[in-house]
This record gives sequence, C-alpha cells and structure tokens, in this order.
Amino acid sequence: MPQKPANIFEYKKELSLQQPLAERCRPQSLEFVVGNKKFIGKRSPLIRQLKNNYLPSLILWGPPGVGKTTVARLLAKEINYLFTNISAVSSGVKEVKEIISEASEQIQYHNKRSVLFIDEIHRFNKAQQDALLNAVEEGIITLIGATTENPSFEINAPLLSRCQVLKLEALLPEDLKKIIEHAIKTDFFLKEFKFQLDGMDALIHYGSGDARKTLNLLEITFSLASKKDNLIVISDKIVEQAAAQNPLYYDKKGDNHYDTISAFIKSIRGSNPDAATYWLARMLQGGEDPTFIARRLIILASEDIGNAEPYALSLTNACFDAVHKIGMPEARIILSQTVTYLSSVPKSNAAYLAIKAAEQEVKESRSPAVPLHLRNAPTKLMKNLNYGAEYKYPHDCHYHYAVQEYFPNEVKNRNYYLPTEMGREKQLKNYLEYIKNIEKDKK
Repeated sequence: MPQKPANIFEYKKELSLQQPLAERCRPQSLEFVVGNKKFIGKRSPLIRQLKNNYLPSLILWGPPGVGKTTVARLLAKEINYLFTNISAVSSGVKEVKEIISEASEQIQYHNKRSVLFIDEIHRFNKAQQDALLNAVEEGIITLIGATTENPSFEINAPLLSRCQVLKLEALLPEDLKKIIEHAIKTDFFLKEFKFQLDGMDALIHYGSGDARKTLNLLEITFSLASKKDNLIVISDKIVEQAAAQNPLYYDKKGDNHYDTISAFIKSIRGSNPDAATYWLARMLQGGEDPTFIARRLIILASEDIGNAEPYALSLTNACFDAVHKIGMPEARIILSQTVTYLSSVPKSNAAYLAIKAAEQEVKESRSPAVPLHLRNAPTKLMKNLNYGAEYKYPHDCHYHYAVQEYFPNEVKNRNYYLPTEMGREKQLKNYLEYIKNIEKDKK
C-alpha cells in the first residue's frame, strides 16, 4: 500500500509528476520558445503586431511537436486575451457556436477579447469551418488553427482568406539539444539528478524534429536508466530501448511512417482484411491524417485491384469524399468498411502493368504519326487530305466491332493489357479473346 505524502508540498510534487515531462516543460513565455524565430522572434512582424495590441487570426501550419499549441497559448497570454482550446477531432458545430456566443458576451459585458484555438483544424468539415466565418470576420473571436496539412487544400478559401498562414518548420538538432538540456536543468524533478548524456545524438535522432516526442523519449530513458548515487547515464542503447518501448511511435515524416503505410498497402494487396485493419488502426492511433490514407486507397483501387473489381475505384472515391466531409473519429468507420472490402475482392495489376509497358514504348519510339483513318477531319481541306478516310464505325458493324488497325505501322501488334482470370476481369479477357478470333477469321 503506497505511503501518504508527508506534507502538502510532497503531495503537490506527486501530482505534478503525473504530468508528462513535455507538459511540465512547456514554455511560459514566447522568449523561451525554441525554433521558428522568423515568426515569433522579437523583430518578427507578428510580435510587432502584438506590441500594437493586435493579434490577427492565424493558421499555424507545421509538423507535430514544433510548438503550435504553445505558441497559440502564449500569443493570447501576451495580449491578455481569453484562451479556449478545442480539438477538431472531438468538437462539432454546436460547441463552436457556444464558444462564439460566450466570446460575444465577454466583449459586450467585460470588454474582453478571446482566442479560439482549434487543433487539427484541417479535420473540420465545410459546415464546421463555415460556422467560424462570421465570428472571425466581425472580430468576435481571434481564430488560431493548427494543422499538419497544407491549408490550401484542407481549409475553405473564405476562412483561409481571413487568416495569416505561418509555416512552422521542424525543429533543428540544435533546437532539440537546447530543449533536452533545459528540461534537465529546470524540471523540478529531473534537476535533482546528475545526467551523463552519452546518448544525446540518439535522443535527437529519434526525436525527429519533434519537441514533444523528444521529451517523452527522455522521460522513458530516465525510467530505464540506473540511478546509482543520483547519476543518470543515458546511453545510445537505453535510448534505442526507449524508442522501441513505445508501441505507438509513429513519425509522420520518417521511416516508420513509410514502413507502416507499406505494411498497410501490402496487407490489402495480399487479401488479408484483418492485418490491413490492424495497420489502419496503428496509423490512426498514431495521428495519421485520414485523408492521406483515403488518397492511397484510391491509387490502390486501380493499381492492385483494377478491372478485377472496377467498383473498387468508385468506392474509394466515395470513401475519400466521406472522410473529408465527416472527419475523425467517425471517419475511421468509413475507412474500415472500405479497407475490409478492398482486402476481400479479387486482385489484378494488369491495368498498372499496361500503362507502364505503354509508357516504355512511347519513350523508346519516335512518336510515329497518327494513321490517316484515325485522324479527325472537321474541315474540307482535312477531308481532301484523306483525314478520317476508310475509318470503320464499330457501331455500324456486327457485334459493334470493326476489324481495323488502331496502331501506327511502326508499333502495331503490341499487347500491353493482359487481363487476368481474376474477378470481373475474366469476362474482359473472354471478350477480348473473342474479338481477336473475329480478326483471325477476317484475315
């Protein structure tokens, strides 16, 4: 049974340790924010606007862990605005309208302005984004949205035009080093120990430009390291153990990102709906943008399924539209339906191989002229030059098929599309073999 804290100070310390290190080390003023000084440095245009008691609506665009939430909170603090923080993943129009109403009352009765910070604003659908327009335009709220995705594609043009976009960059190795050293020196708990940081480069490597991930990793390495005589030795080996210990380690910009999406695609291609759903869950839990997954499914529908099940392309297009409109967390259900279907239908890469073969032919050939009978003849002169002459209109022929040459002479008799026996593609194969027999009979 755990012992009760000796006094109120020990109790508060124990409570504080329940917070992650990244939260305990969150900067308390803009001057202590590391990186991206172009936007938040003392001489930046934004800071000059703050000094004139003005904070514009902003879109903070950048990778995870660069301090978007921290910057938003400190900008509001700097100008003494009220700060409300919501996530686009779990909030809807109703909550947004309530916040706007409260902000309006704060202006009317207390002459107090408000910042509404929306994390992952790219996951708001059109209706949710539209609900913000009037409040931003009329100055009822100052909107600060955070996104990891290009706002040009993910945020409605009317809303985007009312905001300044700041593109924040991933933190540099020297930035992460400062953050690690500052945490060790100032955190109320870590500063009680002496650190030997032999694994500094490993911490920075696995941190991948992300301050939060780096501090989480430092916290795990601390728990794994021996603590003899208050000396904490953090070696490369311990850092590697710490990185492996986090099952949801998912770097959207690094190798793990590409490894996971590769495993996901290969599971669908391999007709294993259970494995595909597992990798889908891993990506979503790791913070992957669901529209990125939906885009990849559209490509897969043609590349790996093709005409074995042509409906797959329609389904994935519908999936992308629905995911874009609905957003998380419900989008995961739509993705799961699509992924399990794609995993369970026959597969063919014949269409993909066909275009690759044709592209290679085009690269190697010298672009032979279009045969005269296939050319368009909209004018009398073109007709006199025999454009379109001797062309046979297939719908005037038996079985709507005309025996004629469609290739230039230099590259005729090529076969790029080789349909398989899979799914609906077998019907296409049978039809193509049938009309080839018609050609043979005519010769």
